[in-house]
Amino acid sequence: MSDRGQLRLDVLSGITVSLALVPEAIAFALVAHVSPLTGLYAAFIVCLVTSVLGGRPGMISGAAGALAVVMTSLVVSHGAEYLYPAVILMGVFQLLFAAFKLGKFIRMVPHSVMLGFVNGLAIVIFIAQFGHFQVNGPNDTVVWMQGTALWTMLALVALTMAIIYLLPKLTTAIPSSLAAILVVSGLVALLGIATKTVGDMGSIAGGLPAFHLPQVPLTLGTLYVVLPYALILAAIGLIETLLTLNLIDAMTDTRGRPNRESMAQGLANVVSGLFASMGGCAMIGQSMININNGARGRISGIVAAVFLLGFIVLLSRWIEMIPLAALVGLMFVVCQKTFAWGSLQTLRRIPRQDAAIVVGVTVITVLTDLAVAVLAGVVFAALVFAWQHAKEMRATVATDARGWKVYSLQGSLFFASAASFAALFDPKNDPEHVVIEFRDAKVVDHSAVEAIDALAVRYQQAGKTLHLRHLSPDCLELLDKAKGMVEVNTFEDPHYHIADNRLA
Repeated sequence: MSDRGQLRLDVLSGITVSLALVPEAIAFALVAHVSPLTGLYAAFIVCLVTSVLGGRPGMISGAAGALAVVMTSLVVSHGAEYLYPAVILMGVFQLLFAAFKLGKFIRMVPHSVMLGFVNGLAIVIFIAQFGHFQVNGPNDTVVWMQGTALWTMLALVALTMAIIYLLPKLTTAIPSSLAAILVVSGLVALLGIATKTVGDMGSIAGGLPAFHLPQVPLTLGTLYVVLPYALILAAIGLIETLLTLNLIDAMTDTRGRPNRESMAQGLANVVSGLFASMGGCAMIGQSMININNGARGRISGIVAAVFLLGFIVLLSRWIEMIPLAALVGLMFVVCQKTFAWGSLQTLRRIPRQDAAIVVGVTVITVLTDLAVAVLAGVVFAALVFAWQHAKEMRATVATDARGWKVYSLQGSLFFASAASFAALFDPKNDPEHVVIEFRDAKVVDHSAVEAIDALAVRYQQAGKTLHLRHLSPDCLELLDKAKGMVEVNTFEDPHYHIADNRLA
């Protein structure tokens, strides 16, 4: 495709994405219990900064549901003004993450953890929608809708979902989510249907985002309040962003730059907090729209952000007329499409430990937050991996022409397999000369070196001669008791580069 053709494709895709950003930004703002304008400004700022400076052209960022769910508790307990310093501090943590070049570690997240992450996110957003079915009752209480109000809300939600699902079968000229909101909003206006609207949550009339220093005390008490939220938000934002980056890498057969994207996310959130908005991270849905439209350049995200700001400045009066039922229906569809339904069948075919990770991460995500869930899933997966490899340490025993007993090792020798390694040998009953062949074994860590040294001591105490064959040179540097038991041909072997604090 020519450069002009790609530019045209990026511009048209950016316009489409800007339309799709409007309803979700408002919906996520409502989830976080802040004004719709707070979400729209966040979508504009985060999308613009990351599109210009990010490490994954074509990826779209904005106000995200995963962050909004965490923000809810802070806003409800302390007010929106405390949200803005939390967003700024979140950005600072993300900048530090990028400065230390930690983006590569996202590749350590197993697929089972990603499945649990996605499923938990879908459930959390789904549950959050039920708050819109509540209204103010007597004596400042909150009660569930009843009667006509409830049935009207449910009918409009169902109509929204039906349009989103069915319209793509007729045309793809306009995003079905936007079409659904326009149709439902028009129907409510024409028929005079009484139902909750975006305007009931507060006016979104305004112009360009204005610089705003958070109106909170600059004290350790404020830091104590916002620090935990900032850490969680930074972790969730980075996880969702870098997982989305990996997904787009696979779809486009290209390689994004995780550390640069983390830097852009951090800067975007610092700016976002200074302009009284809720910050954000990568958005899987909008990113998929952009990539599937064929957009590959930064211009698509820039166009999306600029057009979104145009909607805010020129069409705020119309956005206030959007029924909440339309946004709830949209979010229900987002939840349905986000949840990996195929994983339910996969659970019966994958190893039990992987199935446990999927279910565990999903449950922890719903009960706590995404960062804790992903961390727990990665730790559990690492322990399972260590346990499985620990069981693979074995030895083939033979006697050579000299009558020496030869133990030919297979597997990885590390902290989890050190005990199994020691149990393979019988210094008391072995012959005078024993050979341990390391050609098919890998010495991984300091615990492995200590296990070799301890075995050497056992053979010395038994009055036997132990020969260590094909150990790597870097392993030899760490050996103490067993240094004199190594054969000359060791130095023909490659380096393993064992991590150890005794190395300079």
